[in-house]
Amino acid sequence: MPTRIVRVVNLPNKIYLDVEINFVALAPPQRRLLMASLNSLNARKTLQVGDKSYEIFSLDAVEGLKQLPYALRILGENLLRNEDGANITADQIKALAAWNPDAQPSTEIQFTPARVVMQDFTGVPCVVDLATMREAVKELGGDPKKINPLAPAEMVIDHSVQIDYFGRVDALKLNTDKEYERNSERYKFLRWGQGAFNNFRVVPPGTGIIHQVNIEYLARSVFTKELPDGTVQAYPDTCVGTDSHTTMVNGLGVLGWGVGGIEAEAAMLGQPVSMLIPRVVGFKLSGSIPASATATDVVLTITQMLREHGVVGKFVEFYGEGVTQVPLANRATIGNMSPEFGSTAAIFPIDQVTVDYLRLTGRDEERCALVEAYAKEQGLWHDPSFEPKYSEYLELDLSTVVPSIAGPKRPQDRIKLSDAKRTFEQTLVPTYAPEAHKRVELTTADGTKTDLDHGRVVIASITSCTNTSNPSVMMAAGLLARNARAKGLKSKPWVKTSVAPGSQVVTDYFDQSGLWKPLDELGFNLVGYGCATCIGNSGPLSPEISKVINDNDLAVTAVLSGNRNFEGRISPDVKMNYLASPPLVVAYALAGTMDFDFATEPLGQDQHGNDVFLRDIWPDPTEVQRTIDETINRDMYTKDYANVFAGDERWQSLPTPEGSRFTWDDASTYVRKAPFFDGMKMEPEPVRDIHGARVLLKLGDSVTTDHISPAGAFKPETPAGQYLTSNGVQPKDFNSYGSRRGNHEVMMRGTFANIRIKNQLLDGVEGGFTRDFTKDGGPQAYVYDASMHYQAEGIPLVVLGGKEYGTGSSRDWAAKGTRLLGVKAVIAQSFERIHRSNLIGMGILPLQFPEGESADSLGLDGTETFDISGVTVLNEGKTPETVKVCATKADGSKVQFDAVVRIDTPGEADYYRNDGILRYVLRNLVKA
Repeated sequence: MPTRIVRVVNLPNKIYLDVEINFVALAPPQRRLLMASLNSLNARKTLQVGDKSYEIFSLDAVEGLKQLPYALRILGENLLRNEDGANITADQIKALAAWNPDAQPSTEIQFTPARVVMQDFTGVPCVVDLATMREAVKELGGDPKKINPLAPAEMVIDHSVQIDYFGRVDALKLNTDKEYERNSERYKFLRWGQGAFNNFRVVPPGTGIIHQVNIEYLARSVFTKELPDGTVQAYPDTCVGTDSHTTMVNGLGVLGWGVGGIEAEAAMLGQPVSMLIPRVVGFKLSGSIPASATATDVVLTITQMLREHGVVGKFVEFYGEGVTQVPLANRATIGNMSPEFGSTAAIFPIDQVTVDYLRLTGRDEERCALVEAYAKEQGLWHDPSFEPKYSEYLELDLSTVVPSIAGPKRPQDRIKLSDAKRTFEQTLVPTYAPEAHKRVELTTADGTKTDLDHGRVVIASITSCTNTSNPSVMMAAGLLARNARAKGLKSKPWVKTSVAPGSQVVTDYFDQSGLWKPLDELGFNLVGYGCATCIGNSGPLSPEISKVINDNDLAVTAVLSGNRNFEGRISPDVKMNYLASPPLVVAYALAGTMDFDFATEPLGQDQHGNDVFLRDIWPDPTEVQRTIDETINRDMYTKDYANVFAGDERWQSLPTPEGSRFTWDDASTYVRKAPFFDGMKMEPEPVRDIHGARVLLKLGDSVTTDHISPAGAFKPETPAGQYLTSNGVQPKDFNSYGSRRGNHEVMMRGTFANIRIKNQLLDGVEGGFTRDFTKDGGPQAYVYDASMHYQAEGIPLVVLGGKEYGTGSSRDWAAKGTRLLGVKAVIAQSFERIHRSNLIGMGILPLQFPEGESADSLGLDGTETFDISGVTVLNEGKTPETVKVCATKADGSKVQFDAVVRIDTPGEADYYRNDGILRYVLRNLVKA
């Protein structure tokens, strides 16, 4: 729509426009030039730091902005700086300044992140889509080179290392060799992308985990950018990431959160993130952590509190005198778990702790000075005496935190360590096993004769940036291992032990402190730098152990220092998964079972035959801190990150394709041209109502994106396995679903194929199966096979869900795969934020049952035929609050209800009208 750009006063040496233009038709670079001249609230100001001056957009320009919660002040600056008179207006800025903490979100704003961060599992399909968009632009008559990230995009390859080798000192080398053997095709593609696209950088494999690399190196806290006229602009570092745990950077005072790859691609291409001004939950911290507890225990406590309180779609902000007592690493650990309690972000304000951490991790003095000066000037520096008005309030006295674990299938299910044995016994029967014990003889590969039983810990893994970024818990693990070895204790022979840290700095300080030796002696060898066990890359168990487990249907367990323990995530052989601090991971390897009480049962005997209890080897917190102080220094960070984008010899020697357009290989089973732009026209087709739809799956509560999206290993008999086998791939070379995210043929076959998913269309069946109503009687079939039959007959599909549909990681394939399976709508009781947004991003309609109703309460069993009407109102530029749903049963009876349309913003409505966000962005770029 035409927008008037008006002259702005008090800005010398600038060029202004006083003409009427079609702003939305401009290319993003042209928009930014115009935005540089638009400043209707007169917010530009100069900040002097040392001998350098920076242009900033002052929050003082609008009364009320500096009184907002810290996170909303960052949004305020973002709007001031990006005001364009069309997408972002002065009225939106004033609405934010007048934010009512008690009101429900209703005002839409456009958030423009400073940068985008990606990991390789979710990042590869992003690059595939960008490469495919270049093809689509050419087909539509445009310039393919228009497709480039406009916001800086940084990818860390961290999701591809798998723990095939463990319990040996050469495990790192062997696993890395295997990683390159499996993934060289993907890595070549990413190296092409790094050269073909502007503004795109890749951190090679073997460096670290995305979120730990982000806080230790990539994050700026205050971003700087040189404008065309030479002016240097300073503004808060903000980001979105293709991993839900992007919120880890909230610990540094950086506002950012996880989005699906779909939204991330749009952000990279200059499309702001549409959102409603959120409610903000103030979380007051007081006291200090007791000696017996760790940062992990704190975050599990906070996770339980906030999940019970209900913070989905809200910001959480930590404040109070207690904040100053929380080390930066602990703040990052808490921020990392934001998706586990459901909030969009969980942020700590910038303060001296922040600046000290930036200095420790190698940021230069100029950056540190800028961060402090900017934060103080803009009111973004934490003032413990000031309490903003929040929408809701919680408080935790840190001194009340006790040692805890969480499980067996959700991170919010916290268990006091003192109750762990009793809770395990109560959970085991009848949920996971028909009896309390089932001892089965086992002979390990080295000839050791022992036995397995329900509850045995078969995986104990120190893994995930959640905790490996935190020296206090990592040093505690090392010191506990040292104390255990001094007493003669060993890990149990059936436990697969591993350490997969999030950065090479961890290796440096374990080397410096001499703690690698006792960890190695307990089998906790360095296996790789990456997410590993936390994302399901735990690797296979030893064959003899796996056989005993599966032949006898044993309910064995895994203990990991990660953030996710959903069903089927960690290992296909393991039914029960528990989160714990790194020292407790070591302790459980020594115990060998979850059926264990650390207070009353000894871990073993020392050299003199005396019982050794956990309390006898638990490290003293003062020794932990002394070891940290004596070991960790700035030089470690500057050395390890000096050439972070260069990679090792293996990375540098990979053959790299050239050219601005990728040469697709039809024989590739890793990287294939995406189908999302096939048949696309310049103008979108009108939105249509949905008629004659069948139910592909009927699902219960807390269905996660791990249940929906392909993840982990898969077997030859699955549709994905059959596809690869038919293409000449041997089962030993299947790799994981995550590694094949660049191939839609594999991913669509793996959607809804989780081994633990329970489709209520079938009785007592787990896995990726459904009923195929294109056949007489609706026989059982693979979800993929049934979908293909429905699509061949032109039958649209719907999915029925319960509460918290789409909980968990920001997996774009949870939405992309759903789209490719022919699903037109998902009807659930409630949605997790990211997945709901991703469904819209793929042109799928998210609907909610009426308040208090569900599929079961309405008498729906999934055998009905569905008609959904009222959707076509979107063609008139409106978004309906509800649509009519009519479900017709086999006997002709009907169930009718009004479903709530969860298209929450006008921007989302535009995406849906265009059949998805990618088509919307592409059309705008071509038109420009």
